[in-house]
Amino acid sequence: MSTARPSTLPQARMRKPSACVSRRRCRRTSGSVPPTWRAMAFLLYDLLLLAATLVLLPWYLLRRSIGGKARQGLRERLGGNPGGRFKHDPSRPLIWVHAVSVGETRAAIPLLRELKASFPEARLVLSSVTETGRAIAEGIAEVDELIYFPVDLSFVVRRVLARLRPTLIVIVETEIWPNFVRAAGTAGIPVVLVNGRISDRSFPRYLRLRPLLRPVLAQIGRFCMQSVVDGERIAALGAPPEYILVTGNIKYDMAYAAAAADRAALRQNYRLPEQVPVWVAGSTHAGEEEAVLRIYRQLLAAGREVLLVLVPRHPQRFAAVAAVLAAQQFSFVRRSQLSATTPLLAPGSVLLGDTLGEMLHLYAAADVVFVGGSLVPTGGHNILEASLVHRPVLFGPHMQNFREIAARVGSAAAGIQVADEAELLAALAQLLAAPEEAAAMGERGFAFLKENAGATAATVAALRPLYQARAEHV
Repeated sequence: MSTARPSTLPQARMRKPSACVSRRRCRRTSGSVPPTWRAMAFLLYDLLLLAATLVLLPWYLLRRSIGGKARQGLRERLGGNPGGRFKHDPSRPLIWVHAVSVGETRAAIPLLRELKASFPEARLVLSSVTETGRAIAEGIAEVDELIYFPVDLSFVVRRVLARLRPTLIVIVETEIWPNFVRAAGTAGIPVVLVNGRISDRSFPRYLRLRPLLRPVLAQIGRFCMQSVVDGERIAALGAPPEYILVTGNIKYDMAYAAAAADRAALRQNYRLPEQVPVWVAGSTHAGEEEAVLRIYRQLLAAGREVLLVLVPRHPQRFAAVAAVLAAQQFSFVRRSQLSATTPLLAPGSVLLGDTLGEMLHLYAAADVVFVGGSLVPTGGHNILEASLVHRPVLFGPHMQNFREIAARVGSAAAGIQVADEAELLAALAQLLAAPEEAAAMGERGFAFLKENAGATAATVAALRPLYQARAEHV
């Protein structure tokens, strides 16, 4: 378990490639795949993806029982246009933003706000792959249209691009679908990768595909990367160095309405007693809930009055986690079953977060936050969400997907990274025993977040020339 003294770090800003990525490491490799082999590789990719789609389609229909929304989602994924609602409007530019799931959709919110403010004339279309990402997207006021991202079959993506005719495509993080990017390039539609990152685990796999990735990356007009390391990695994969910029992480630009942070009102809404310390364990994965419950039992056995709010990362696991709570004989209530008449929860019980879109509210109702996906080798989740609502944050050793954020939060003494379950117990006990220290850590986290804001503005500045050039010619 370790913390570090607060430090002031430079704001995220746009830097020229020569200033942020070494030429030696940016140099594109000389090896390449012959054009004929490359064409055969993409044809094989298309055929394999088509076969996988046909195999998985019956399973998808069975699992969803093909209700109305599921049917519409399936049609959209296969390039359909349910109800004819997506029509090209030649009088308005269109910016298509793609965010694969929940984390990317949340990260895209400040970007969508900045895009709407910077280009009010444009229609904003937001696509997602998962239904949970779509559920989060439905609450974003700046978005004009929501769609499911099409299956990456060449004939499907060409059909969707021909219908929407976007002025600009913005891909959040590193969701690069080869046929989609290549079809956009063929159609002359600029593509921008924003908040780009390449994890430690992904990088070796991508390197093996470098000869095939290079022609895809060549179709992307800007790579707005989170860090210097990410910039060097995308360059090593074949991205043109002159198009790589380090703009920082747009997650630092998240916003939370002050009115929504009324702790007393949140506690009342979630039936949490005002005077009892609350520990929220958010975005947990399989194997973490059991660890969290063991720690909770030890805190209670030590005489600590505390309440646990447990929020699994994936909705499909809500029932399984409820079964774990029941099997371990915890008194628990599902968030979805709360009402104004539900009695206040007692210390030692558990509130199971089984809804979507409430994570920030639950964090704001907490005294201490643990962010999951980090005690098990998943790569971690966004610990800045706790800092946004002024709460101290704890997280485990597996933060590969948020390595820079984790290091900087620790350096700012805005959170504590623990090595294992035992250290998590010790850190929790320490913060619960010293509420003033916990509150000060939360305030340092919020200050750190604001000190490092600015990546969104830098990102929009980077994509503006591509948008304007395309808008003038369509």
